[in-house]
Amino acid sequence: MSLPGPLDSRLAAILRAALLAAALCLLLVPAMAARAETRVALVIGNGGYANLEPLRNPVNDASDVADSLRSLGFEVMTDTNLTLAGMTTLIGDFLEAAQTADVSLLYYAGHGFQIDGRNYLVPVDASLRSRDDIRNWTIELNAITEELEGTPGIHLVFLDACRNNPLSSTAPSLEGPKRDGLARVGDAAGFLFAFATQPDNVAYDGVGRNSFFAQALLGHLNTPGQDIASMMIAVRRDVLAATGGNQVPWENSSLTRQFEFAPGDDGAAPETLLWQVAATARDPDLMRIYLDRYPEGPHVADVKAFLAESEEALPPAGTVVASRDLPPSDALADSLWDVIRRTRLRPLVEVYLEHNPDGAHVAEARKLLADLPRPDDPGAAPELLCERLATHPRDATANTAGVPLSQLRMNAATAIDACRTAAAAHPEMPHYTALLARATAAAGDEAGAIRLYRDAADRGDLRAMTSLGLITETGDGVPRDLPAAAALYEKAAAGGFADGAINLAVMLVKGEGVPQDVPRAARLLARASEDGSAIATYNLGVLALNGIAGTATEAYDHFLAATRLGEPLGYQAAALLLDQGEGRPRDPETAAELLLRGVASDNGQAYSRIAGDRVQVSADTVRATQTRLKTAGFYDGAIDGLVGPRLRAALTAWRQGGFLATGS
Repeated sequence: MSLPGPLDSRLAAILRAALLAAALCLLLVPAMAARAETRVALVIGNGGYANLEPLRNPVNDASDVADSLRSLGFEVMTDTNLTLAGMTTLIGDFLEAAQTADVSLLYYAGHGFQIDGRNYLVPVDASLRSRDDIRNWTIELNAITEELEGTPGIHLVFLDACRNNPLSSTAPSLEGPKRDGLARVGDAAGFLFAFATQPDNVAYDGVGRNSFFAQALLGHLNTPGQDIASMMIAVRRDVLAATGGNQVPWENSSLTRQFEFAPGDDGAAPETLLWQVAATARDPDLMRIYLDRYPEGPHVADVKAFLAESEEALPPAGTVVASRDLPPSDALADSLWDVIRRTRLRPLVEVYLEHNPDGAHVAEARKLLADLPRPDDPGAAPELLCERLATHPRDATANTAGVPLSQLRMNAATAIDACRTAAAAHPEMPHYTALLARATAAAGDEAGAIRLYRDAADRGDLRAMTSLGLITETGDGVPRDLPAAAALYEKAAAGGFADGAINLAVMLVKGEGVPQDVPRAARLLARASEDGSAIATYNLGVLALNGIAGTATEAYDHFLAATRLGEPLGYQAAALLLDQGEGRPRDPETAAELLLRGVASDNGQAYSRIAGDRVQVSADTVRATQTRLKTAGFYDGAIDGLVGPRLRAALTAWRQGGFLATGS
């Protein structure tokens, strides 16, 4: 089935013109100079349906995704609530531009469905009651992708269109098999298809400004140096955490080259960068935002120490302070803007605008401020309040902070009210029942929490299964039952939940409650690692390092992979292997580089390795560290391989601003 008639003839003309132009280029320009990558995007958000169930998020999703893509160098063609005529025209414009683009991207949010294994996108004026209506009122996805197949670039297709099949109520007797969600798509070379959820499954319309899929996508598009495959792992991890495993994004890729939305060095994580901006600026507001967003982050102790002291406090007597120039204010502003783009935190936008009224990103910041909800809005939807107050720290996403139990206890009553309302309003989402269970436990009602965890687990929530497994494993309020705990972890792991896999792997290594099976434990951790779990990846390194499952060479690779997934302790672990020549040839220079990344990023372990009471690295690595710090302007002592006050002061200053000074 093809697109409606008027577009067919137009596409043929476009293709003929493109082929002729290509032939002329070959004849007239045998060699071309290198040029910048051209990127074009089509972004459509349909929510205001006249004859189908309206959708609340697609217009916002399309607007926000379009803004992000523009900032990443895409020429964006976008509109919302499009009729069939409007969609046809805009798609034609996009296909014309895609003929010569290096990268073409389609993002569609709205109603979509499948019949006979073929996918259809639905305009807002569609009236669907018969098979003829489908031919006359929808746009088949294949009609778009088949035209893209003949173009030279790579093609990225994002479909946040897997809501309930709209034909269920409007055309219940329609001939042909119709299923919820969207169907798998073709495998032509040069394509990546990303679905909001698995084929044949239903994605949730979000409860806030954005759908779960769009929110996760927006949280990772701007990560520098991240290839698209890694980005989709991060998106999938966030959506799985935000929905308790009830929605799992899926993609099918036949890309022939790597692609990064934001090319460049991977640099510092947003958490580390926010800490260093706050420390360099000595800004209490930024420090408090850090604590709110990263309540269990590796720099919490640093932040609390800063806030406990007067801003005018002098350093202790005898302290040697490294002499260096602070980054200029515009460099700080740019670094803060980098954090904002990657976290979309409204309080950070407010700080940016207050301190940079004439900054380079003011226009973008003002628009973002208008779009983002207030975190303390008393009129916020109960679903959002429930998520903000009761999310488990291990379920933190790019946009949502986890909440430690001690903090949840202070807001337990409010969280219970919000989560109870959310759970009642969304019986299809057991995740809100799992959050209600956690809030109930924080309030001291152990029996009530266990009942709720069981309810959520029985309805498929993977976090509830894992939490109930931990309760059962420890005997906290229920009889201790290790086999039952293992069974709960097993079920959560089968659903793709990393914490379930990790807990089961630990039991298998120890042989507690289940027969000891180290190879299977390693396989579970490897699967969780492939799904983006930094903790599982780090644990694979520990097993390999100890000779339980793997070698020291494999341990090094696991530790570095863990850092890329967000576990900064991997830096010092990998550095020690290079320093000692274990599993890898000795390499003090690279060991020093990794140690300095760890000093800036982890909870203090890397600092202790090199500058603690008992130095645990060689003099060669200390010398290499001194050299790097001197080059960066943090150290003015001798390159002697000795650890003294000057090196410790330089390392402290590096922890507070090394990434800002070097632009890493």
